[in-house]
Amino acid sequence: MSDILNEPGGSARIVAKSDVVVVGGGPAGLAAALSAARAGASVTLVERYPYLGGLASGGMVLVLDDMCNGPEISVKGIAQEFIERLDRLGLVVYPPEEDRRSDLAMWRKWSRWGAFDFTSKQKPQPIVYAAAFDPDGWKRVSDDAVRETKVNLRLHSWFSRAIMDGNRIKGVVCESKGGREAILGEIVIDASGDLDVGASAGAKFFHGNYIVTTVFRLAGVDIAEAERFEYEEPEAFAAIDRQAKRVVGGSWDKWWLKTPLPGIVWCNCPHMTGLDGLKVEDLTGAEFEGRKRIDALVEHVRANLPGFKNAFLLDLAPQTGIRQTRLLEGEYIVSKEDVADRVHFPDSVARGRDYYTPYRALLPREVEQLIVAGRHYSANTAAQRLSREIPPCMAMGEAAGLAAAMAIDQDILIRKVDVPTLQKRLRAQGADPGDRPAANATLRNTEERVANA
Repeated sequence: MSDILNEPGGSARIVAKSDVVVVGGGPAGLAAALSAARAGASVTLVERYPYLGGLASGGMVLVLDDMCNGPEISVKGIAQEFIERLDRLGLVVYPPEEDRRSDLAMWRKWSRWGAFDFTSKQKPQPIVYAAAFDPDGWKRVSDDAVRETKVNLRLHSWFSRAIMDGNRIKGVVCESKGGREAILGEIVIDASGDLDVGASAGAKFFHGNYIVTTVFRLAGVDIAEAERFEYEEPEAFAAIDRQAKRVVGGSWDKWWLKTPLPGIVWCNCPHMTGLDGLKVEDLTGAEFEGRKRIDALVEHVRANLPGFKNAFLLDLAPQTGIRQTRLLEGEYIVSKEDVADRVHFPDSVARGRDYYTPYRALLPREVEQLIVAGRHYSANTAAQRLSREIPPCMAMGEAAGLAAAMAIDQDILIRKVDVPTLQKRLRAQGADPGDRPAANATLRNTEERVANA
């Protein structure tokens, strides 16, 4: 295309026009693009990095969890499809159904895969359905799915600003090596993770903050020896492990987990506080501080922790692990109580572990033809910390993508999509929108209440 768009930020070359524009090729954006395209919409997906997968691949968040309600698998659809694709490549590991229980033997077998209920007070915490995967495998299956679905993919495209006509979004402008480029669409899905599109379009939001992590992997680990030491010499292990956590300066209880690749472990640390994922200065500081702590940890474990004598730093995640920045102030704001009490919404279109996401929480109040999907959905800061894992974000994306295709097909505003029909169609394509409350759900009137942020 050679048309030129003149807008307040200057001129931009129009490089694509489609029914739906998805900004952000992470898990939520991928699910949204695939869902919309499979429902018949033309889709353009823009991503700033040279790969797809976002925090699942570039951020190396290498366990899919928060996706089962006890024995019930609560996140299905495209999230399950990705697990199946990875399984065919031998690049994912998850416990079989018979191993999913609270048992010391199962804990020893599966806890270092991250496949346990981290919310449970039971000891040992029950082994549940969760999947440990390889980040490059995620990139590979993402590429395959996008290619098969004929999504128009534009990598190396950094979102710059929303294109607006009054309060209606008409597309986006991206910065690229080729200059300023415009992508036009009838509906835009903001899957940026930071509400970049929504903020530019004028949607109201909160500014949250949480821990930041520079994730890394170690290779050369004798995993069998490390696990033997942990369970056969527990007192000695505990002392060395406590010191490792002091050295790294912030981590979850299990600072290293297994991966599908032999001798390679995933380290979801160090955690750093007081940093803003929207500030260049803080992001730069996180990279330097994270590497300093990682180097100190590697030195410590090589010298002291059995199984890690020959360990070496394989790689740092190319994306900093940001958990919370802008959060949409949408038609409904999910509260901590909604998540913790498992409140069921009649307009639920996505599920997490045992909580539900209403369609209204994906919709900004002020902007037409914009919908969000991912960790920046409409929730207060406390609720988002409990509901931001990759599988429920993919479920939001799948719902948003299908809703966009339905709105295009019916020539209506996306906020006017009939939710019961959306729920039925999500079920028909293998997803679980949460329209059927589980036995442990809380049923109460949430239609008129808007939670305080």
